[in-house]
Amino acid sequence: MSAHTHDDIDWAARLSAMRRLDALEQDAITAVASRLTAELPADAVVVDVGSGSGGMSAALAEALRGRGGTLVLVDAVDELLEAARDAAVERGGARVRVDTVIADAGSDDLGTLVPPADLLWASAVVHHLPDQQAAVDRLVGVLRPGGLLAVAEGGLDARCLPWDLGVGDPGLELRLNAARDAWFERLRATMPDAVRMPYGWTSALRRAGLSDVHSFSYLLDHPAPAGVAVRDFVVERITWLGETVGEWLSEADKEAVRRLLDPGSADYLGARDDLYLLNARTVHHGRRS
Repeated sequence: MSAHTHDDIDWAARLSAMRRLDALEQDAITAVASRLTAELPADAVVVDVGSGSGGMSAALAEALRGRGGTLVLVDAVDELLEAARDAAVERGGARVRVDTVIADAGSDDLGTLVPPADLLWASAVVHHLPDQQAAVDRLVGVLRPGGLLAVAEGGLDARCLPWDLGVGDPGLELRLNAARDAWFERLRATMPDAVRMPYGWTSALRRAGLSDVHSFSYLLDHPAPAGVAVRDFVVERITWLGETVGEWLSEADKEAVRRLLDPGSADYLGARDDLYLLNARTVHHGRRS
């Protein structure tokens, strides 16, 4: 049974889209996993909180493969946890033990559900929790002394579309991203027990008691002309944005989105050869004393 989530998003319905992004990110996150695990001891314990569809779970399992270890996957949604487990088992091999825990990342008893971690990875999960600083504090509590916390949050918005699509006014993607920001602001404002965090992620890690706090970013770059995987990702992304943030769009932009997503239209996004995917994600990390 799935655990409670705080954002009322149907994450199970997003599974296919999340898997598509995993495939597009594979090379980049494989490098991130290798970097974060480079100094781990043999038979290390790695915890992936908010494992989602398993892209990073698989990359972490592969990084542990040569030395062995335990990978613990934590998610609140059964369907996602199953997908992440399958991906990790496939890439980890016989020397990597993969355990799963159904749990809300915001749960106060998280530390009793997972073993002390040498590395804890949490990607795009903390900003969905009511009290983000308390969530970081809780994640730090799961680390064993000397353990590393890596939180992937922020970066630069994904860009996929040409400035002028020939449909509606130029700059549609910028307005869609601005509408998404307005939607997310309301989501947090209406989330029960939400607490603002008026400072950046490195400050949050330091306030949680971590030392040697730094950040790095990784780039996702699939330039035009894009292949089928990128085109499918872009169509799904614009579909989700149109469905989610429509109330913040003008009638003209709503009509433009409708035409761009209609497979029977001459303006259909999926038939274009000038789509691309450019995105930067930032990882903030620090070590427990």
